[in-house]
Amino acid sequence: MRGRAVAAALLAGVLGSACTVPGPGEHGGAQPHPGAQAEASQLERVEKDAQRAGPAGSRAAYVDQVEKIQKARAAAIGSWGLQKVPLPAPQPPATKPFLNTRKGFEVEGGAALPPVFTTVPVKEKIVFLTVDDGTEKDPDFIRMMSELKIPYSAFLSDYVISDNYGYFRRMQDEGVALHNHTINHRYMPGLSYEDQKKEICGQQDNLQRLYGKRPPLFRPPYGNYNGDTLRAAQECGVKAVPLWAAEAFPDHMEWREWDRDLHPGDIILTHFRGTGDWKGSMPDMVRQVMKTVTDKGYAVARLEDYV
Repeated sequence: MRGRAVAAALLAGVLGSACTVPGPGEHGGAQPHPGAQAEASQLERVEKDAQRAGPAGSRAAYVDQVEKIQKARAAAIGSWGLQKVPLPAPQPPATKPFLNTRKGFEVEGGAALPPVFTTVPVKEKIVFLTVDDGTEKDPDFIRMMSELKIPYSAFLSDYVISDNYGYFRRMQDEGVALHNHTINHRYMPGLSYEDQKKEICGQQDNLQRLYGKRPPLFRPPYGNYNGDTLRAAQECGVKAVPLWAAEAFPDHMEWREWDRDLHPGDIILTHFRGTGDWKGSMPDMVRQVMKTVTDKGYAVARLEDYV
C-alpha cells in the first residue's frame, strides 16, 4: 500500500507543476509539458518494476527516491535549458545481465576474455551515457549533471587528466564511476602485448592510487583492440569492455546501427570536449543528447548497475 500511495503522489506531482512549462506569451498559466505523458507512462513502469523487485519496504524506498529525483530534475531543467524532464529509470535488476561479446567483435580465443559489447541486453527503454578521455574540465558539466541527476560513467586517460586530478575527484564525489581508457590513448593493436599491458595496468594503478579503486571496465582508445588488448586487460583486472552504439555531440548524434536510432540498453559515447573542439560546450552536448533520449522515450540509467 505504501508503494502505491507514494507512486500515486508522484504521478500527481509530475502531471502537475513539475511537468508544465508556460505557453508562448504566457506569464501565469501552464500547459501540460510535452513529455508529461511519456513520463507518466515511465513512472507507472517504475512502480510496476518496484512491485516485482522485492519487499514492500524496498519498493517504497525506491519509489520515494524516484520522486525526489524527478522533483529535483523538474526544478533544474529551466536553468540548464532543457525543455523536458528526463525520464526516470526503472529499478536496477537484482542480478546483472549476462554479457556476451557482440557478434563480429570476437577475437581468437576470446570466449574466456572480457566481453566486448555496444549494448547491454535489457528490455527496458534505458540507455547509458559514457564520457571519454578527460581533456575538457568544465565545472558547469559536473554541476549540470549533479543538479539534473543524470548518471554517467567516465573513461579516463592519464595524459589528459594529470593536470587536474581534483576535477575527477569531485566527479567521483558525486557518485560517478571512473574507468580505464589507458595512460596515453594510443592505438592499441599497433603495440606489443607488453606495451598494451603497460598502458592498461599502468592506468589501473593510477586510478587506484588517485581514486581508491581499480576499475572493472576498460574502453580501448578509438574502440580498437585485438586479442592481446583483451588478454592484457584481463591480466590487469578488467571484467568487461563496453564500446558504444551512438555518439553525442553538441549539435548532432552519430549512430553505429543502420536504422540510426536508439535501442534498449544502448551505450552512448561522448567526450570531455569544449568549444575549442566542438560547435558548443559540454552543457550544449548534454542538452542535445538528453533531448534525443527523452524525445525517444528513453531514460538514462547507471551503467554500473547493469555491468
